[in-house]
Amino acid sequence: MLEEIILNAQMEDRYLRDGNFEDELLIGVDISKIEFESVQFTKCTFENCDFTKASFYATRFINCNFSNCIFTESYWKNSEILSCKGDGGNFSRSSIKESTLLNSSFCYAIYSETLWEKCTIHHCNFKNAFFSEVKLKKSDLKEVDFSNVDFFKTPLKGIDLSACEIGGIMVSDTYKELQGVKISPLQAVDVVHLLGVKII
Repeated sequence: MLEEIILNAQMEDRYLRDGNFEDELLIGVDISKIEFESVQFTKCTFENCDFTKASFYATRFINCNFSNCIFTESYWKNSEILSCKGDGGNFSRSSIKESTLLNSSFCYAIYSETLWEKCTIHHCNFKNAFFSEVKLKKSDLKEVDFSNVDFFKTPLKGIDLSACEIGGIMVSDTYKELQGVKISPLQAVDVVHLLGVKII
C-alpha cells in the first residue's frame, strides 16, 4: 500500500500527509523529493530506497530499518527516529532541526556537510560514521557512541560530549575542531592520545 501511495505522490503533488504505515517493505523505491507531514512509519523496512531531497515534518520512524538508503539533501523538522537502524545510510548535506533520535544505530553512515540544530540525540550508535564539515548547534547529546567518527572540519566548540564515547575520533592535524569542546576527565585521556602525548 505504501509503495503505491508513494508512486502516486511522485506523479502528482509529491506530498504525503497524516499517514500511518506499519510492517511495510519497500525495495528500490524512488522516494526522492516527497514531502512527508505528520506521517508515522512503524516496523517498516526500506531496502536500497532513494529519499534524496525528501522532507520530513513531524514525521516518526519507529522500529524501522532504512540501512544503506540515500537521504542526501533531505530536510527534517520536529521529527523522531526511535529504535531504528540506519547503518550505512547517506545523509550528506541534510538539515535536521528540532528533531529527536533515540536508541538507534547509524554505524558507517555519512553525515558530511549536515546541519543539526536544536536536536536531541540519546543512546545512539554512530561508530565509524562520517561527520566532516558538520554544523552542530544547540543539540543535546547523551550516551552517544562516536567511536572512530571522522569530525574533520567540524567545530565542536560548546558541544557537550561528556556523556558520549569519543575514543578514536578523527580530526585535522591542527586539532582545531576540539577547541572549546566539553568532555569529562576520563575522556581527556582519549584526547591526550589523539594529540600524541604519552601518559606514563
